[in-house]
Amino acid sequence: MKKTLTTIAAAIIMISSFSSFAAEKNNPLKNVESTKIINTYLEATTLGSIELNKFLFADDFQYSNSANNDTFNKREYTAFLKAHKGVNFDCKTSYEILDQSGKACMAKATMVFEKFTRVDYITLSQDQDGWKVSKVVTTYP
Repeated sequence: MKKTLTTIAAAIIMISSFSSFAAEKNNPLKNVESTKIINTYLEATTLGSIELNKFLFADDFQYSNSANNDTFNKREYTAFLKAHKGVNFDCKTSYEILDQSGKACMAKATMVFEKFTRVDYITLSQDQDGWKVSKVVTTYP
């Protein structure tokens, strides 16, 4: 009886540990280059793709719009992107890496619409989870 009880307890512990490992989601952006992170950011902002947002932004992320001085944190900005899921902006996008050194990267993304241009200055930082967007400043030149 004691042996059966021990076997059942061991089986329950094994099953619960296997399910906890299975529930853990891998970060698909962990081992990618900074250019992939910038492309993913542009997909989120211009194509309404939100699937990777929880991996894309740093915990201390800050978004600033220089036109109206609005600022948003990670929770607020990802909620905004989620509300615009699937919305495709009719614009041409391009980006360039302004500087990348060590675990920091600065990029400029340009979105050219029919009547205006939006420029995002994107700061990325690298940690144990890979590259993350830590700050975005939007301007309308």
